Amino acid sequence: MTVQNSPKPINPVLKQVLELGPTIAFFVIYLWIKDDTFVLAGTEYSGFIVSAIVFVPILLVAMGILWHLTGHLSKMQVFTAFMVIFFGGLTAWFNDERFFKMKTSIVYGTLAGLLGIGLLQGKSYLSYVMGDMIPMRNEGWMILTRRLFAVFILLAIGNELVWRNMSEEAWVKIETFGFPALLFVFLMSQGAMFQRYALEEDDQV
Repeated sequence: MTVQNSPKPINPVLKQVLELGPTIAFFVIYLWIKDDTFVLAGTEYSGFIVSAIVFVPILLVAMGILWHLTGHLSKMQVFTAFMVIFFGGLTAWFNDERFFKMKTSIVYGTLAGLLGIGLLQGKSYLSYVMGDMIPMRNEGWMILTRRLFAVFILLAIGNELVWRNMSEEAWVKIETFGFPALLFVFLMSQGAMFQRYALEEDDQV
């Protein structure tokens, strides 16, 4: 499976459906069966846990289609899929929804940790992942890395506060729409910085 080569062109709408569709599907399935219980192999599972279990193959199918069409999966997509499979498996095995809810904290915490290690070394690991998409001088990458490091820490803490203190349905809604929206708003707010540190054509030669 190629994860580093440049992707082949794909309809942007189809790309968004494949990337966001599984999460939306999880949300819809959860709302549909949240109040139900299911007995599988003699074990009783809540609607939330069944939704989490079903989410795993949906995500894998969507990623398989995306890889087939583009010949490319980002490191972030592969990492996210691994975490979903791992914690989805723990959720099903132990019949404990906390594993699936903690997944989000661990993902954001891991990303913050990786960026933090790079910062301690005076490097921006973010530039290695996104450098081809956003041509920018090193100073800009270091600033963006520091800011995103802080955002990931806040999101990890936020997820812990939400799932430990709020209702299950509230967590599902915030996980599906709240956290992605916050990341989107953060990235959009960095537009001026992207322009300030953008590489000129002469710099890219």
